[in-house]
Amino acid sequence: MADLRLGSLNKVLLMGRLTRDPDSRYTPSGTAVLNMGLAVSRRYPHPSGEWREEVCFINVVAWQKLAERLAPILRKGTPVLVEGRLQSRSWEGQDGQKRNTIEVNAQSIQVLERRDQQTSEEPSVKSEDSSEDFPTGEEDDIPF
Repeated sequence: MADLRLGSLNKVLLMGRLTRDPDSRYTPSGTAVLNMGLAVSRRYPHPSGEWREEVCFINVVAWQKLAERLAPILRKGTPVLVEGRLQSRSWEGQDGQKRNTIEVNAQSIQVLERRDQQTSEEPSVKSEDSSEDFPTGEEDDIPF
């Protein structure tokens, strides 16, 4: 049997609400970083007949121009659609223990509030290195 080489895919789409105000900072080299928590929920029927809700909490990080543009727009409770990739990190804590985490490295984030409810007129922001446009929900953007 021939050696089968599979490609890889690391793409995440999440829709939820921010669990806290994002933390905006700069690295020592001057790169903007925005850390935020996202709550994504799922409703399902329980065998008892009642509906239950399961919530998953996910850390999201945005970098560079994306972080700078989002910092003044986002706040706790803001509904967003995040497109990005999973990334794992390891570090040693102050207690000497090795720590690991998996987070979403955002490539674009779309604010899902209506424009008149937003603090800014920019409903969607994408990373400078992303070559794909992300839909803003504008009717004028549809080519047909």
